[in-house]
Amino acid sequence: MRWLCEAARRLLVRAAAAGQAVVVASLLGCAPVALERPGGVVVTPPAPQASFEVAGRLSARHGNDALTANFRWRRASGRDELELASPLGQMVALLSGDPSNVRLETADGRVSTASDWSALTVQGLGWPLPVDGLAFWVQGAPRPGSAFSTEPDDGGRVALIRQDGWTIVYHAYTQVGIADWRPARMTLSYPDVELRIAVDSWR
Repeated sequence: MRWLCEAARRLLVRAAAAGQAVVVASLLGCAPVALERPGGVVVTPPAPQASFEVAGRLSARHGNDALTANFRWRRASGRDELELASPLGQMVALLSGDPSNVRLETADGRVSTASDWSALTVQGLGWPLPVDGLAFWVQGAPRPGSAFSTEPDDGGRVALIRQDGWTIVYHAYTQVGIADWRPARMTLSYPDVELRIAVDSWR
């Protein structure tokens, strides 16, 4: 794995040196790589946290269907629990599970299970919620093990990620530590799906 990571780094450095605004990589779980684009701006994707708790608001559009909800997402020990609630606090859906077994419970008591998040959310919500990728994208980082492209903003933070058919645009960041910045507002687009997220708190 180490030699593969080094090869990926060399590829990224050559891409940046060639003046490309978009950097394409498949890091396969390697550590974040700092790149310098023309103008001397250094781009370092943040190191994703294995465990976190994040809360905020989201709006989703799928064709003519739309959903607005508050959310609270807890990830720990490889397990996710994502609560969606109406603006008045009523439960819309509860998603929970790990990489091998996932579950969705809706407000009317219906329960759906599946082996992966994409199949479950299409079945229960009618559109794919990319939980596996979103766990990294919500932190401003690409998902390890899958090819991606990224563009920086003028401050060197990630402004855009393209991965797994999704385009993630970061509109604002918030400081959660001395030198730790996390996304505060983002838009995720997929064919016929748009997801807007505003983060209110990070833990």
